[in-house]
This record gives sequence, C-alpha cells and structure tokens, in this order.
Amino acid sequence: MLIDVDHFKQYNDTFGHLAGDDCLRQVARALSTTVRRQSDFVARYGGEEFVVVLPACEAAAGLRVGESLSSAVEKLGIQSALASAAPVTVSVGLACTFPTPPGSAPAPLGLADVALYRAKARGRNRVVDAAEIADDETM
Repeated sequence: MLIDVDHFKQYNDTFGHLAGDDCLRQVARALSTTVRRQSDFVARYGGEEFVVVLPACEAAAGLRVGESLSSAVEKLGIQSALASAAPVTVSVGLACTFPTPPGSAPAPLGLADVALYRAKARGRNRVVDAAEIADDETM
C-alpha cells in the first residue's frame, strides 16, 4: 500500500513545519499500531507518504487493513487545514501481487501509486485497489 496524508502541504502552510512533523509522527504511530502481524511493516516513503507491506495477504484482507489504517488516522482527530475543520485523513492505494524475483518491486509499487492517485481523484480519504482500476478499464 502507498498512503498519502491528504492536503498535507496545506497543513504545513497553515500550522507550520513543526506541527507537520508532529502530525506525521502521530500518523506513523497510528499506522504502525494498526498493522497486526509481525511480518507487516510500515515505513515512511517520502514527504507525507508511507508504504505498508503485508506479506502473504490477499486483496480482500488488504482492503480491510487499508480501511482500518484510514480509520485509525481519522480517529486521531488531528485538525486539518481545511475550512470544514475535518480531521486529517489519508488516501490509500493498494496493490496485491504474488512473489516475484528480487528487483521487481517497482511493478507493485507502480500499481499502488496509480491506485493512490485514483483515491485522490475520487475525493481522498478512501482506499482504492489497483485491481479495481484494471476492472474499470476493461469495461
């Protein structure tokens, strides 16, 4: 999964970079404490993005975990920079794949990235599975 904190640039611009760093620490903690299996891990990917790897996880379970991660961040209740005063949320792009040879990580990462952009295009604060996008495009 690729996870992006929604409207984070606006958050930094409104509350400052120190508050932004604190927000990212809280989001990272919420993500890390929400994944359950010892083999699952969360890492900061860059800026306000995180990557979550769930080895041996089927798509349906991945979607449930993605929804749990999204909910955990929203439940933090961190005030966003939006005029609606809604809490900080995340968008999640999910891609599931079978094990592949070493060095082939860019393929699932690219699929998760496409799904993340689709989640943002659909209004943010949601989880989108890359398989769903492929199904949409074949119709």
